[in-house]
Amino acid sequence: MITVVIADDHPLVRDGIVAILTREGDIDVVAEAASGPEAVAMVRHHDPDAVLMDLRMPAGDGVDAIRALRATSRTRPRILVLTTYDTDHDIRAALAAGADGYLLKDTPRADLIRAVRELAAGRPVLTASALAALTGRGAETALTAREAEVVRELAAGGTNREAARRLNVSETTFKTHLSRVYEKLGVSDRAAAVRVAYERGLI
Repeated sequence: MITVVIADDHPLVRDGIVAILTREGDIDVVAEAASGPEAVAMVRHHDPDAVLMDLRMPAGDGVDAIRALRATSRTRPRILVLTTYDTDHDIRAALAAGADGYLLKDTPRADLIRAVRELAAGRPVLTASALAALTGRGAETALTAREAEVVRELAAGGTNREAARRLNVSETTFKTHLSRVYEKLGVSDRAAAVRVAYERGLI
């Protein structure tokens, strides 16, 4: 059984993650925390296999909590940052503090479950932007895993609504990702986005 502590200051987010993970027969959420210090206390008390840690929380953020756990814990739980932030600064800070993985909150359910199992098995779990940060490529030009999926949908053709449905996101969310893709690639239309992404090896 993989034991997990979830740290996020939004109750609805925690509830959603718990619902996803506890459907699996091999994952048990043993505690929840709403702040960095509470996360540290819960991890020390329950000694879980894995920790899902948000970055932005009150009374000490996720990076501070990761540092505290790495500095004082008797054991070394695997820590996965699960956040909405994918800037180069955030990624580098989390990994430097001792995080073992980095995922975004728009990660599909199946990928989150797989990530927890990979993490518990001792393997790193990183988004495309986290890999870019590790290899020195700027996160401002590297596509996130979700943005790469958006470009692939562009290449496949169809409308924004159809692509959003296939990715299981709202059309508004899809358009937001699309705007970020255009900005990162320095383009203004679909065809150019696909061409530039392929030329740069981003997808």
